[in-house]
Amino acid sequence: MTESNKLKIFNDPIYGFIRIPNTLIFDLIAHPYFQRLRRISQMGLSYLVYPGAHHTRFHHALGSMYLMQQAIQVLRFKDVEISKEEEEGLLCAILLHDIGHGPFSHAMENSIVEGVHHEHISLLFMQELNRRFNGSLTLAIEIFEGRHHKKFLNQLVSSQLDMDRMDYLKRDSFYTGVAEGNINSERLLTMLTVVDGELMVEEKGTYSVEKFLMARRFMYWQVYLHKAGIVAEQLLIRILKRAKQLLKKGVQVSCSEALLFFMTHKIGEANFEVAVLDKFSKLDDVDILSAIKLWQDHDDFVLSKLCQMVINRQLLKIKLKNKPISEDLFEKHLNRIKLEYKLSDEEAGYFVFKGNIENRAYNSDKQNINILRKNGKVTDVAKASDHLNLKTLSKTVTKYYMCFPKYSDNKNPNSL
Repeated sequence: MTESNKLKIFNDPIYGFIRIPNTLIFDLIAHPYFQRLRRISQMGLSYLVYPGAHHTRFHHALGSMYLMQQAIQVLRFKDVEISKEEEEGLLCAILLHDIGHGPFSHAMENSIVEGVHHEHISLLFMQELNRRFNGSLTLAIEIFEGRHHKKFLNQLVSSQLDMDRMDYLKRDSFYTGVAEGNINSERLLTMLTVVDGELMVEEKGTYSVEKFLMARRFMYWQVYLHKAGIVAEQLLIRILKRAKQLLKKGVQVSCSEALLFFMTHKIGEANFEVAVLDKFSKLDDVDILSAIKLWQDHDDFVLSKLCQMVINRQLLKIKLKNKPISEDLFEKHLNRIKLEYKLSDEEAGYFVFKGNIENRAYNSDKQNINILRKNGKVTDVAKASDHLNLKTLSKTVTKYYMCFPKYSDNKNPNSL
């Protein structure tokens, strides 16, 4: 393929045309590792709550790259020095920042692999691609790992005001139809500047940052931590856990070769080698969904029931509280299910369980967002803002939940 044929454009519903800037980016996008992201949903099972949320991590990666192109343009206009090599490093780093996500990512990190975070797998993919592309991703990896001597380059890829967050808030808001998350990314980008090598926002952009943080908070409570979404994700974690357990006992559980590998091998950070990476690259949402469809007819009551709940969207009931769920109440629900379905404690635990969720829209202790005042002073956005809510947004809000099957007679004597 000639070089001119590689400078193609994508038509994006959020930003319009997204241009592929060079042949390296084209070749990375064309690689099977990256093409796999077309088959990984950006928001997991959130489409069970918001029917439009079927966009993919492929969409998001391209959108983040587009915003990075805009940010580079703005900063260069303000005489911030960014070389051609640094530009390419930034674009590659942001394009590949989510390449390590597995199917239904957060459920995967708790079940398919043993506590291996997607960031670690992204780094492994980038290192392998770097080997295949003759070292052309070395600078991108340095930026991705936060090791580059120009701190603002690292911050553009990973901070509390990075291109990743700017894209997913706007994109997820668009596809869910939750208008509160629709941030003005163009305004935010225009207000970016660099002082003493650090990324910050000009004072006139303070309100835009406030709106961005408020949007993040709304999106977490309304979308990412939606009650039905929590239940669906927890059910998926338990489906994979049960299937693994049955396979360990020698019970036949049919699924794709890629999924079976991870269900029958204990994979952690220490043994995530190139051969494992290759197996992981063949795993996507299709493997999980086809397995769940198959398992809904499995002989094991627990596995089939859990799968039917997800496939038919007959989810468990969930109660959210501001304080931990009492042990007495938990035991009541657990005993009811044990008696009703003649289950053991362990089996009933797949249907009755509790946990907690946290939401902190802004962390002023870590990679804080700085505002450059007109007098040249630099202030944290929480202090620069006259908006009392920003102080609140800096606090972690914890909520506690319990999930349990609905009462068949619709009467619940043990109401929360």
